[in-house]
Amino acid sequence: MSEIPYFVNLQQAIDICNKTGIQTMVERVGLDECHGRILATDLPSLVNDPPFDNSAMDGFAMRYEDTTNPPTNLNVIGTIQAAGQEDNISLKAGEAVRIMTGAPMPNGADAILQIELTSMEGNVVTLQQEGMKNFIRRTGENLKQGDVALQAGTHLTPSKVGLCATMGYSSLPVVKKLKVAIISTGDELKQPGDELNRGEIYESNSFGLSGLVRWLGHEPTRLQCIGDTLEDIRNTLNEVSKTHDLILTSGGVSMGEWDFVRKIMEEEGDLHFWRIKLRPGSPPLFGIWNGTPIFGLPGNPVSSHVVFRMLVAPWIRNATSADGPIEAKSFAKLATKVKPTKDSLTLRRVSIENNGLELIAHQKIHQGSGNLASIAHSDAFLILQPGKQYSIGDTVEVMFV
Repeated sequence: MSEIPYFVNLQQAIDICNKTGIQTMVERVGLDECHGRILATDLPSLVNDPPFDNSAMDGFAMRYEDTTNPPTNLNVIGTIQAAGQEDNISLKAGEAVRIMTGAPMPNGADAILQIELTSMEGNVVTLQQEGMKNFIRRTGENLKQGDVALQAGTHLTPSKVGLCATMGYSSLPVVKKLKVAIISTGDELKQPGDELNRGEIYESNSFGLSGLVRWLGHEPTRLQCIGDTLEDIRNTLNEVSKTHDLILTSGGVSMGEWDFVRKIMEEEGDLHFWRIKLRPGSPPLFGIWNGTPIFGLPGNPVSSHVVFRMLVAPWIRNATSADGPIEAKSFAKLATKVKPTKDSLTLRRVSIENNGLELIAHQKIHQGSGNLASIAHSDAFLILQPGKQYSIGDTVEVMFV
């Protein structure tokens, strides 16, 4: 055990984990299935956007030089109603064309005036002010054909998926979802809905961890709880390591006699570190089991959630070269006293109030690591640096739950 890094700080733990990569694969999926996925290659635009000069307003297209002394009367020689409409309209001096938003500009026109600044009688339009050159959307002003608009590793949000459609793509190369096995350990655990006997509790960690894996865009497999025996743990780890890219266990990693995940990793696995300076969540481990990376997370539900957010998620993003999803962070002013720890990064659950000028953080709820309601009923984690003292009125970094 002396050769294994022990009780490292969070950044040291992240660095150790990042030395272990993972073989990712690429698949091509339809655009509808790309939301939340990770782009596998740089993506150049297949088209110019816009593909032609077009109007940004409903109104009239004209030559700007004909509008410099308003009010101006121009002869209307036609109408262009929609993008893609066939037309051969060319403007000459003293002429205008009625045009709709998105319709292509007629030849010779270099300005637009919106309809509410005009009046029309017969085929003559009166312009109340000069034409607007900036109301024309120019060819390629958003995207130029061949230019890379999204880079490999991009987390595909709805707006970015829409951008891919704008660029002309109906399908995309994305990182194949990691298959993540989630294993909760403990003789006392029962599935929600089962009848509880004295000393038993409902298992919840696997449900929360499954949601966090999906949040990152990957595929969780929630296994049934396994008992606190080396044989059960060994058999389960052997089985899932054959079919999964990553293993997450919950429970069994502390210092007790029945913490068999830690024991089996010490004796039979390839353990890279054990315990980190993080509260809640100090007992996790990381290593390799039969060639598959494994994170041993604490059994307390708050600790399990915190370790995933602070350690597992950064590793998955790094291993898949993903730029997101990232943690939403900000700063808030303390409204209540908080207690940091001497040697560990500490996360306290708080409610956030916006008073119109700044965010205010209130610690209102019991902070026990077994109290999952403390996350569910809070808005954010305070991130308290080790050994630092905090007072009411101090500004502190927060990470939203």
